[in-house]
This record gives sequence, structure tokens and C-alpha cells, in this order.
Amino acid sequence: MQAKIIDGKAIAEALRKRIAAAVTELKARHGLTPGLAVVLVGENPASQVYVRNKARQTVDVGMNSWEHKLEATIAEADLLGLIDRLNNDPAVHGILVQLPLPKHMNPDKVINTLDPDKDVDGFHVLNAGRLATGQEALVACTPVGCLILAKHALGKLDGLEAVVVGRSNIVGKPVAQLLLRENCTVTIAHSRTRDLPAVCRRADLLIAAVGRPRMVTADWIKPGACVIDVGINRIEENGKSRIVGDVDFAGAVEVAGAITPVPGGVGPMTIASLLRNTVCAACAQAGLPVPEMG
Repeated sequence: MQAKIIDGKAIAEALRKRIAAAVTELKARHGLTPGLAVVLVGENPASQVYVRNKARQTVDVGMNSWEHKLEATIAEADLLGLIDRLNNDPAVHGILVQLPLPKHMNPDKVINTLDPDKDVDGFHVLNAGRLATGQEALVACTPVGCLILAKHALGKLDGLEAVVVGRSNIVGKPVAQLLLRENCTVTIAHSRTRDLPAVCRRADLLIAAVGRPRMVTADWIKPGACVIDVGINRIEENGKSRIVGDVDFAGAVEVAGAITPVPGGVGPMTIASLLRNTVCAACAQAGLPVPEMG
């Protein structure tokens, strides 16, 4: 029996509708319009598409949107100056600096210059620390999206054995922290893990976030497990370019109980989670309770 396909597009659309309703309520009751500023340095084609999608969806849910497109040769000091101005702009509630940055810039320095209360990507060291210590934090968007998808497929996650393949600061570590909050037993696996396939086969919930196309094959998956595939890898196959995940979908779909496709799984949830974070940031800065968004 084939796995249930977890439709990230549909789940993200439903979340955006709830976000739009929350924004309408904030405007009507408090005169507050959440605002998101996105900073793009250089002309990375994938980043340009992603930024356009973020801007369009921000406006679609009724929020203010600002795009700052900078030349790849801009001095780091000038970028930091822009961030400082956005930090001090009361109309801007969320700031996102699109990664990767040009090689002459220090991404940690740039991200940690953000006001942590406006860091809607959840990458600032203070937000990472707050998450790790169980405090309220703005959490990285992709991990939040993964958690929403897992809950959609499985309901409560209490007591499940979860394996996260990948230990990046962007996905692996924060998603593991979120799963700990949900009372999962969590293993973070990586390139030095001994007998990685055997570790993965223990998982009731398997999250693949390594950036290697089709690395996780069907024989790595526990029958009936939920598989969340974070990977977005462009490959050449049969003379055509296509996007595949970190999981070999064709084989995995025959073993798993539920699985996200690539594309159409985690990707749409990342932007929806960004919009949700922006609403949360706006409410926190205004001293208001966050409307229900799910």
C-alpha cells in the first residue's frame, strides 16, 4: 500500500488563509499592519525567485512588504547600515536577509546584527539559544513547516522516535529542538553516524535535511514511518533538469506511511511559516496577544 502524500501546498494555503484572517483582525481592532522587509544581495537566480514569492505572498495576506535589492559588490558595512535602519523602523516588524551572501561578507555577523525580535528567519544566536532552552523564540521557518506537516500526518507526536538526518543550524538542530518540545525521542544523525541506515530504520518520524539527492532509500525507512523530505536538489536526468529531494521518493512511497513530495512538500510551508513569524513578531512588538493561526 502506497504512503499517504502530505500535500504541503494545500496545508500552506490553509495556513495563509488563517494568517490573512489574523492580519485583518489586527488591522480592524488595533490599527496594526505587520510589515516584512526582505534584503537580497546579489543576483542569485534561485534567491530572486524565492524573494519574489515571499513578497507576493506577504502582500496577498494583507501585510506590508519591502524589498531591498543590493549589488553583490556592496560593502558589508553598507549592508549592516541598512539593517540598522530597518531595526529602528517601527513599520518594519520582520527582517529577512536572504542567504547565501557574497563571499566577502560574514553571514553570522550580518544575521546577528538583526534585532532578534525582528529576526523572522529565526537564525539570530539569541533566538537559537531561546529555542534550545525552551523559551519563546522566533523559530527558523523550515523547521516550523516540518513540524506542522508532521502533526498534520500523525497528530500528536508524544513518544515517537524521531530521527533527523542533518545537523545544520538552519534545519537539523532547530527541528530537533522542536521535536523535543513535542516529547519525541530525538536522534540527530549525520555523515559520521555509524550505520546510518540502521539508525534511520528506527524512526517513526524521519526528517531528511542533508542536501544530497535521493540519499535516503526505501530500505532505510521503517514500514509505516512518516518521512519529511527537506531536500531541494537540482539534477540532470535523461537530458532534463529536475528537482528532487534527499529521499528516493519512488522507492520510499512504497514503504512509508506518509511522505512529503519534492517539490510541493516542505517548500510551500517555509514561506507560510515566515508570514506567521512576521505576524507573531508584530504582535510581540506591539504588546498584543497573537491571534489564533494554528
